[in-house]
Amino acid sequence: MSTSGTNSTARFLIEGMHCASCVSRVEEAIRRVSGVTEASVSLAAREALVRFDSASPAPQAILDAVAGAGYTAKIPGTQSAADLSGDDEIAVLRRKFGVAAAFALPIAIVSMFELFPVHDYSPRNWILLVLTLPVVFWSGSEFLRGAWLALKRGYADMNSLVAMGVIAAFAFSVAATARPEWFAAAGASGMHGGVHVYFESAAVIVTLVLLGRFLEAKARGKASDAIRKLMELQPRTARVMRAGVETEIPIENILKGDVVAVRPGEKIPADGAVLSGKSFVDESSMTGEPLPVEKKPGAKVTGGTLNKNGSFQFQALQVGRETALQRIVERVKEAQASKAPIARMADTISRYFVPAVLALAVVAALCWMHWGPEPRWNYAAVVFVSVLLIACPCALGLATPAAVISGTGAAALRGILFRNAEALERLAGIDTVVLDKTGTITEGKPAVTGIACAEGSAEKELLQFAASIEKSSEHPIGEALVRHAREQKIELRPVSGFNAIEGLGIEATCDNRGVLAGSRRLLESRGIKTEVLDAKAGEFAAKGATLVWVAADSHLLGVIGVSDAIKPTSNAAVKLLKDMGIQVHIATGDNRVAAEAIARMAGIDSVRADVLPTEKAEFIASLQKASGPGTASGPGTAGRRVAMVGDGINDAPALAQSDVGLAIGAGTDIAIEAAGVTLKRGDLNDAALAIQIARQTMRTIRQNLFFAFAYNVLLIPLAAGAFFPLTGWLLNPMIASAAMACSSVTVVANSLRLNRMK
Repeated sequence: MSTSGTNSTARFLIEGMHCASCVSRVEEAIRRVSGVTEASVSLAAREALVRFDSASPAPQAILDAVAGAGYTAKIPGTQSAADLSGDDEIAVLRRKFGVAAAFALPIAIVSMFELFPVHDYSPRNWILLVLTLPVVFWSGSEFLRGAWLALKRGYADMNSLVAMGVIAAFAFSVAATARPEWFAAAGASGMHGGVHVYFESAAVIVTLVLLGRFLEAKARGKASDAIRKLMELQPRTARVMRAGVETEIPIENILKGDVVAVRPGEKIPADGAVLSGKSFVDESSMTGEPLPVEKKPGAKVTGGTLNKNGSFQFQALQVGRETALQRIVERVKEAQASKAPIARMADTISRYFVPAVLALAVVAALCWMHWGPEPRWNYAAVVFVSVLLIACPCALGLATPAAVISGTGAAALRGILFRNAEALERLAGIDTVVLDKTGTITEGKPAVTGIACAEGSAEKELLQFAASIEKSSEHPIGEALVRHAREQKIELRPVSGFNAIEGLGIEATCDNRGVLAGSRRLLESRGIKTEVLDAKAGEFAAKGATLVWVAADSHLLGVIGVSDAIKPTSNAAVKLLKDMGIQVHIATGDNRVAAEAIARMAGIDSVRADVLPTEKAEFIASLQKASGPGTASGPGTAGRRVAMVGDGINDAPALAQSDVGLAIGAGTDIAIEAAGVTLKRGDLNDAALAIQIARQTMRTIRQNLFFAFAYNVLLIPLAAGAFFPLTGWLLNPMIASAAMACSSVTVVANSLRLNRMK
């Protein structure tokens, strides 16, 4: 469970759901609980994502509400990678399908005897009745139990449709076996004058629906591959020093402050800091960096990364759900359990779909009984059962969540973390991207490349003041100044009154002098003239350097040029974004000359420089009001749909203002919190890849929804016998159940293609 202010978010595992109407039922039950502000239930993930006032309700109230709707809710514990495959559910379905298939085969063979003239069908029908009993009442028990629970609560779902279809076929056949004269009198004769029975339909329907659920469960397990692979990065045990003795324990039992020993070739079990020893660690699973990183005392280590060749001990600082790996897993789970806005259409339809199907099945059966040819009872039974089965809304319920699970999972394996399905849907419609410069287009590892002193000041004095007040700053440029000063053996002086001025620079007192370091705009706002160094500043900026102006006691000391190399992938990433029909801009607080130099290197034409954090947000707002040309995912609109890519605290307002914010994973927690998407590897190419994944996922969702709706629109009239007068076509209930199972599997299989996306 996570908490934000007075709001809490929790996930619940939901058991017993089988269709879109089940999802709607669970969501309605949860939303009726006092204090719940939002509930999103995923059929494919079998989870509910609930947001509520942290003061109320207690999780127990939500568990009770779900139980009252006829389903089972659980609070998820720590899951292993094996748990996510759904092996228990698959094993149960395999057993029930095996039994059903074992009986359905002889039932189908015995039923074929009707093709030959026989004077008395009674022995054969009684044999079929006995063989059908275990199929309907053991293998099909979950349908019957689910339908009964739904009936007691006054609603209908997929179980209701399957159970009614099976019971209708079975009851008709039992009555025809026990009292054939009733049906003979009504004209319900079979091919050779006997009464036709549908035991084989009842048995094969149960078998095929179970087969569909079995295949669907297997496919859902594959859709969870991303989470499973992430969890497999985590070792199961750790060696912890307890009372001076090295003890191997499950990683769930690691405590904060424990000293953990790691040997060569082992995975690191928690986040912490190295105490002793030295090694190189492969962090590619978390950062995407291919080269191992040296770890020595004081260095941070991350759970799930691989120790290469040395041994060391580290102190566990974050354990369990607090580790970076578990936070990633939880974020992926929340994204997969969330619901895209496009799913609301399916939810609205499913709420009325099952009752409408029941009514249609009854009306169709009555029409056949009144106007149909002989044997009317047989035709009415076939139509009633076929309509119920063909219209089961499984495919409709799986259309969106199956694609969301596959899409967000495929993204997670590439280091792209979506906050939720809404962020994914919004990103698919993006036609404009605004990029921060430092740490986004550039490496974020700047170095001092030029120093110019004003008259009366010395380079050492300039560097000493600048580095001394920057040592409390976490900005990459400040770190570059401090690093350069230390390389020059310049002593850093104590400071007081440190104050970061948003988007402009910093001020502090050093050696009893008031020092400013930052943009030209900062100094000019304090009445300090900078024109005397314009020439030198222009030279630095023309080479792409960021300018740090320094003053003490309102007197200019000089300007320092700090250059940050462009990332090797930035140019290719910008080209890819443009090829996708996306307009690209830079918005930076840096000076215009430096920003334009970086823009030229990256292939970007539009630059907005010298902007404050709030002005970045205003720039994005102005773009959102401009006309949009449309993209491959949608037509043009009255406003552009803007994504912001950034990594710093100063990017947070722009990330929040944009339609979708993409935070570079190496950036600040504030930037990541404000974003809808996190790019763990810090590679700008991943921004383009995230948009591609989002577009492909939305394309898949639309394909799934089209297939689900088209399937019902085309096949319900066929099942109802609408084409019989013209073509003589009448759908066999067994074919209807096979088509229903096939529709669900097809939707899931189409979604799984996202896992193979290149």
